[in-house]
Amino acid sequence: MTEKTFFTGFGGQGIVSLGQIWAFCAMKEGKNVTFFPFYGAEKRGGIARANVIISDTEIASPVISKADSVVAMNQDSIAAAELMAKPHGCIIINSTLITTPPARTDVKIISIPATDIARELGNDKSANMVMLGALAAVTKALTLAGTESFLKDFFSEEKQYLVPINSKAITAGKEAAYRA
Repeated sequence: MTEKTFFTGFGGQGIVSLGQIWAFCAMKEGKNVTFFPFYGAEKRGGIARANVIISDTEIASPVISKADSVVAMNQDSIAAAELMAKPHGCIIINSTLITTPPARTDVKIISIPATDIARELGNDKSANMVMLGALAAVTKALTLAGTESFLKDFFSEEKQYLVPINSKAITAGKEAAYRA
């Protein structure tokens, strides 16, 4: 199994963190991973993107020319999402912020109202973790069975307070994907 995922959004949405946590969870599940972030020079609001490859075998390169799955967090990310998704792949969109979905008909489009779900949970910033849960449910690349434990290992001592809300957001994202 190899899953190539492209994450795209704008700075401040936790795109790079989303890629890091996806890769970290994959390592915890015993997979080989590569993580390659890239973003604009702006502190917030510029482009933010990340590539993650998860595999049961060795990975030759962290570069993704076409992704099996794409996570798009905002409307401005749709063009990049359409460009990166391989035919018969999937694009998971944050339908709270994306009003015009991708036009491609050769990919599966999955709409998750990630920001709305995160807001209902009490923290808009956990929208990226909603998408993490949805990505796991859609791709089946990871089970995320030990999510809370993984998050405790991932976050520094000062950020441990984020574990419960992020764990709830991941579960909510999985549930939303099963309903989508």
